[in-house]
Amino acid sequence: MVKDGYFYGLGLFAAGALAWVLTHGSRTATGVPILLGLFFLWFFRDPNRTVPAGANLVVSPADGKVTECEWIETPQGSKVRISIFLSVFDVHVNRTPIGGTVTGVEYRKGTFVNAMNPESVMFNEQTLVLVNDGRVEVAFKLIAGLLARRIVCNVRPGDRVERGQRIGIIKFGSRVDVLLPGDAQLQVHKGSRVKGGSSVLAKLV
Repeated sequence: MVKDGYFYGLGLFAAGALAWVLTHGSRTATGVPILLGLFFLWFFRDPNRTVPAGANLVVSPADGKVTECEWIETPQGSKVRISIFLSVFDVHVNRTPIGGTVTGVEYRKGTFVNAMNPESVMFNEQTLVLVNDGRVEVAFKLIAGLLARRIVCNVRPGDRVERGQRIGIIKFGSRVDVLLPGDAQLQVHKGSRVKGGSSVLAKLV
């Protein structure tokens, strides 16, 4: 479990206990913070995942539903963009899609438009991470959503990471975009459900 779960959960349990004392056992006053505490313990869960072995695989950086798989043109040439939407019911721990060296981390403040809205890519709070495996560079972007109010990223330029390694968390609903070389062989499609660190998104050529 992410340590935030203990912070929020135990704090709300304490509030529930205090409410029990102050209200002389009111079930309503006690039950609300207790239920919220249980929710936070569940939300900040951090299950272990089996990372697939094999050369040139790209794994999902997040749990959720694939909402876009499309080819786009960029100044660096053709790319494949895969967008993954995380609801409040998904695990929100983020992982790196490939192993290699972190070549860039860029945080940008922004708004909190619904992450399902295409405009969220342009205007929402986000952190862009670049990882180079010595042959190709993969970019992935952690994007805050309507409820998300903080992106935590624990890697810095120069760090070495392994495929599927935990690198941070987006708190509450959000979105993650992955940008791959245009010739990547997709293994998912729009509507696919994926799990961070274990689902293969694509194979690099």
